[in-house]
Amino acid sequence: MTNRRTFLAQAGMISAGVMVAPKMLLAQNYKDIVGLQLYSVRDQLKDTGVKDVIPKVAKAGYKEVETFGYNKKNGFWGLDAGEFNKLLKDNGLHTPSGHFEFDNFFATGNTDELHSYIDAAHITGMEYIIVPHLNGDFIKTVDDFKSIADKISIAAEICKKEGLKFGYHNHNFEWRQVDGTTFYDTILNRTDPKLVKMEMDLYWVVRTGQDPVEIIKKHPGRFFAFHIKDMDKSNHERNTEIGNGTIDFKAIIAYANLSGVKHFIVEQENYTNIDPYVSITQSCSYVKNVLHV
Repeated sequence: MTNRRTFLAQAGMISAGVMVAPKMLLAQNYKDIVGLQLYSVRDQLKDTGVKDVIPKVAKAGYKEVETFGYNKKNGFWGLDAGEFNKLLKDNGLHTPSGHFEFDNFFATGNTDELHSYIDAAHITGMEYIIVPHLNGDFIKTVDDFKSIADKISIAAEICKKEGLKFGYHNHNFEWRQVDGTTFYDTILNRTDPKLVKMEMDLYWVVRTGQDPVEIIKKHPGRFFAFHIKDMDKSNHERNTEIGNGTIDFKAIIAYANLSGVKHFIVEQENYTNIDPYVSITQSCSYVKNVLHV
């Protein structure tokens, strides 16, 4: 049977060499795969455009980027998937995963958007389609938790049939207690670990009062990526450059093999008295040279 992935590949829409096996973990020189969530430079993408931003991200030391905000009409910041893929390749970059909006799917069950995401993922060589957040109105009760978790499973099954993987990225609201459980626990316990992987945002886990290491120990192999985002020492609601804040990344990274993580993605949502490109360069250097990922 020809699935969507096979069709796009046969049509020449997946560039040769884009889909490569991920490197082995830390023990085998895993450092060159440090990525940047492009939300970190969202203002620059808006002000100067993606063709200006991507070369600067590469110059900052990154080898991967994680996208956000794709839709079929506007593509990736005005570029269609093929054009965006070429821009990345021309700058020595790859995109293993993307954040895509799923509120419409969760509300209606309509999969049209999901299939457009799948098309874009194939063309750009992505491996993971990620839920980055969701409307809080969808998860007010335990039954809501179960309903959304089941829809996540449906989307993951569709992605599996197309040769892709599905994941969920946390913020803090996932740990709100309702009748003795949380939405985060519901996802982990109700979905198939082989189908639904987690992208652990370390900043939000710590800020919520959770322990990333304990979560990893409880669910080994469940996490495909860490979002590495540091917490400002004086204002925990703000980010700072990796290594300048309060989070003990060395203690967490020590459990990377157990977690199953294959991608280390820097993200910074806000900046204080520093040029964003200087900031992301500094963070990339710290992750590579101090954390040794």
